[in-house]
Amino acid sequence: MAGTRPIPKHLWKAAALSGMASYLDAGLIVSISVNLAIYRDSYDMGVWMAGAISAIVTGCIAVGSLVGGRLADLFGRRRVYNWDIFCFALGAIVITLAPDDITLLIGVLVAGLAAGADLPTSLAVVSDAAPSWARGRLVAFTQVMWMLGITVAIFLGFVLSTTGMTGARLITGQLAVAALVTWALRSRLKLSAEQDTEEETSAAPPGSALKNIWTRAALLPMTATFVFYVTWGLGANTFGQFGTYLLVTVSDASQSLATGINLAFIPIGVLLTFAFVRVADSPWRDRLFHVAAVVQILAFVIASLTAGALVGMLVFFVLYQLSNPFAGEANYKVWSQLTLPADTRGTTQGLTYALSRGVFAVAAFFTPALADHSPAVLLWTITACMTVAAFAGVFIIRVLVRRTTGAARDRADLRVPST
Repeated sequence: MAGTRPIPKHLWKAAALSGMASYLDAGLIVSISVNLAIYRDSYDMGVWMAGAISAIVTGCIAVGSLVGGRLADLFGRRRVYNWDIFCFALGAIVITLAPDDITLLIGVLVAGLAAGADLPTSLAVVSDAAPSWARGRLVAFTQVMWMLGITVAIFLGFVLSTTGMTGARLITGQLAVAALVTWALRSRLKLSAEQDTEEETSAAPPGSALKNIWTRAALLPMTATFVFYVTWGLGANTFGQFGTYLLVTVSDASQSLATGINLAFIPIGVLLTFAFVRVADSPWRDRLFHVAAVVQILAFVIASLTAGALVGMLVFFVLYQLSNPFAGEANYKVWSQLTLPADTRGTTQGLTYALSRGVFAVAAFFTPALADHSPAVLLWTITACMTVAAFAGVFIIRVLVRRTTGAARDRADLRVPST
């Protein structure tokens, strides 16, 4: 079976280095979430300033995705792939050393733009490097890195929960170090000389490439994956950015308990994300989606019915971690690579990332105030979004993925050598 065929180690290396975009994206968002209550006290922030910081990080990721994906298609994915990670490191350093909230915002601006630019670019790189029979697993592996970014940030938040700003600086400082190491390793990841020539000669002219985005072949999968990602992501992004904050301010948990709850359930998600990688090139990928989507909706229904009470939130976290790996961002990543045209893959996925993250940014700005006004309204709104995401996923599986199954796969236009 194609789904069990072994993948060469050099392709796993390329997937891991590309997956660092997801690690840093998740790490940045969750670090801000974990540190938000600390920033609020240290910088004397109000609820609107707290919302603004979360909105800016998400908004910058959106803009970065839009611009970075397009630049990668125009000027070479490898060039953008190598340098946006370095810019992220600079932004993370500024966040870590920020003496006030204005400097913090500047660092978030730089890191967010760079993280956004790296997301569609890195996915396009690993997708281009992968043979069709391994593309699902390699792209899905970037979601493991995403989970790892969440795990590290929450673990450090728990361990350092009593250390105030010192701990907050260490949490973001590890992102800067990780980004610099990744930049060095990516710079040494050489593509074959003959591929360099092929990449230059096969690239579509800028005008025609942009025109190709507005064809039905690109618009339909781009719209469908956008609808799924934006509706699913409103829930995931809210708990990614405000999970700790909501547990502290709504569920009346302490900072240590809030980070501990998040940390306790993370291993479930990590293990199941690895399980998703194993089935990502098999029919089980889409079969499991239907069950997981229902469980995920149930999780948010329980959180909504209990209005964010601590007991209800504990049940929510269990069900959410059991279902999210099989009905979440990993599906979006794989579906995007399978259904979007190869020549504009960076641009089209960058567009869906950008539009979605833009919606997340607006939502993040209002989330603290809405949670303060009515936690139940916030949670029921997210539940409705998750329901729409489930229907969008079913459409993608039954129409778009089925349409591409058996069709000629686009030939990989990047080859990563094993040396």
